[in-house]
Amino acid sequence: MQLLKKILDIYISGSIHVALAVYALVRMTFYFFHISCNTSMAGFAFFGTIVGYNFVKYDALARVKKLKMSSQLKIIVLLSVFAFFATAYCFFQLEVKTKCIAVGFLLLTMLYTLPFFPKIGNARNWAGIKIYIVAFCWAGITLFLPIINADLPLSGDVWLKFFQRFLLVIILILIFEIIDLKNDEVSLQTVPQRLGVQKTKILNLILLVPFYCLEFFRSDFQIQQLWINLILVAVLALFTLFSSPKRSDYYTSFWVESVPVFWWILVLVFS
Repeated sequence: MQLLKKILDIYISGSIHVALAVYALVRMTFYFFHISCNTSMAGFAFFGTIVGYNFVKYDALARVKKLKMSSQLKIIVLLSVFAFFATAYCFFQLEVKTKCIAVGFLLLTMLYTLPFFPKIGNARNWAGIKIYIVAFCWAGITLFLPIINADLPLSGDVWLKFFQRFLLVIILILIFEIIDLKNDEVSLQTVPQRLGVQKTKILNLILLVPFYCLEFFRSDFQIQQLWINLILVAVLALFTLFSSPKRSDYYTSFWVESVPVFWWILVLVFS
């Protein structure tokens, strides 16, 4: 049992689980826009997420020398090195214009992590900004990159899906922020710190309405997708209602981050 817990911790701490969520959203983009599965595009998103998230999580600690090289961290470092080379390989298989957009997201990630502006720190510590940067990156990488790489136009349906993905990530992050309330510094000014837990939950439940209703405006929306999204909205509502700073970190780092994968599975099973 102890071994399984260690494996799970490496799986989560090494950002494999969050990378699987990103991969699921990329595959959903392939499905919704009738794009042939592009392993290079999907692989770039998956391995790039591992590299990006591990860089964000461990870079600051490494620079202030607060990291102890435990066996778990050594495995995560090796995983990140492998993911970096896999990301580079997939990157060079992409179309030129996709590479340019991907570099833009890389620069945004670096802005989020590195203190380019000493007086105000990195974007991760800009009060109220973090949530939008993360949502934009998730929605852009999982939707715009596959669309651009397939040489498809940025149609109205693409923008609708972008806003829907953007809202999904905002909703997930707000649940994270409720759980992390006990650990977050006051200077971060997260939504639960400013509004309180109950008002944040109400806000999240309100955001579920436009998230669901955007599906009606798609030019080729299908009834079955409305039912699929209704199931997803119900799950997100339950995660929101039962979120609390007293919950275990696994509540978000495993269960809540599984939502995109769950959504993808629903699409595969019922579509």
